[in-house]
Amino acid sequence: MPRKRKIELLSKTIEKLLAARGLAGRMKEYRVFSVWERAVGTVIARHAQPAAIRGKRLTVIVDSSAWMQQLSILRPELTDKLNRVLGEAVVEQIALRIGEVVPPGPVERPAARPAAALTPEERESIEQAVNSITDPDVRESLRHLMEKDLVARHTTRRS
Repeated sequence: MPRKRKIELLSKTIEKLLAARGLAGRMKEYRVFSVWERAVGTVIARHAQPAAIRGKRLTVIVDSSAWMQQLSILRPELTDKLNRVLGEAVVEQIALRIGEVVPPGPVERPAARPAAALTPEERESIEQAVNSITDPDVRESLRHLMEKDLVARHTTRRS
């Protein structure tokens, strides 16, 4: 039981640390990059992609003047879609610029660790600890860190 408590405290500590350093807001802003294709759709994502975010102003690179004109008309709709997917008003303005757009591709995930490396109880404990973290990127990073730490502890004990 003490291990579970330590894991829960670690997740809360990381959230507090991010908030104390003013990074929680920046993490929310940068989530725009990870949700872009889901929010605007595959067709638009092939021709436009976010390049930078400063405050609530998102700069988007567009691959042609025709797409720039189309997206200029769709700015309010794109802003609404992004904020809806993000769950809050992260973007208020969208600035468009012509440039090179890298086509979206599948996100490479790290290779799965052997299932036997952690016990079902350890996995459940980790899931409970990270479940309350709302930011999916922070949640997944913390899950990965906690799994890696426990696997390393197992390896150290066996040596």
